[in-house]
Amino acid sequence: MAHPQPANAEKKTVQINKTTRRPHVLLAACGRSVTAVKFAILCQQFRLWAEIKAVVTQASLYFMDMKAFPRDVPLYTDEHEWSNWKKKDDTVLHIELREWADIMVIAPLSANTLAKIAGGLCDNLLTSIVRAWDYTKPIFVAPSMNASMWTLSITEEQLKSIDELGISCIRENNGVMADIHNINYTVRLFVGTPEFTN
Repeated sequence: MAHPQPANAEKKTVQINKTTRRPHVLLAACGRSVTAVKFAILCQQFRLWAEIKAVVTQASLYFMDMKAFPRDVPLYTDEHEWSNWKKKDDTVLHIELREWADIMVIAPLSANTLAKIAGGLCDNLLTSIVRAWDYTKPIFVAPSMNASMWTLSITEEQLKSIDELGISCIRENNGVMADIHNINYTVRLFVGTPEFTN
């Protein structure tokens, strides 16, 4: 099976001391899409080699199989972002998560969230993390949308915009989200540990 390589991977460097800890990967899912049902499987694969935390949008929760979601993985929603902050000097969740993570992976990335990131909007926890991200650290995205959305010229323009930010896109044709194994393999290879257990 061929594994896609992000076109702009050479732009980024990841400094992780593998002798002291596993990589910190922030996994995120967005969109009212049946592809969100695969998010639990993605989390299960990444937790075999990384410490992970998960961020999901409210819309993506509609399709998620929470029974399959790993119980030991912290899961954050917009509610956590807004309820944690009470007064000046309280911690801000999107900044805490940005600082904790070595890498961020958004899979699936919806057309809506792609447009928000390309335009610099940040109206939920996920997009606030992306807006505040330290772009010396990598972000990978795996878009998922219907073919009609995918083939619009504005989609390609938005993909170019996020590429200019330094975001690597792992994508298939016609807006189908890349295979879970390919996403896992691509990110793990980038970190420098290509061996993994299926």
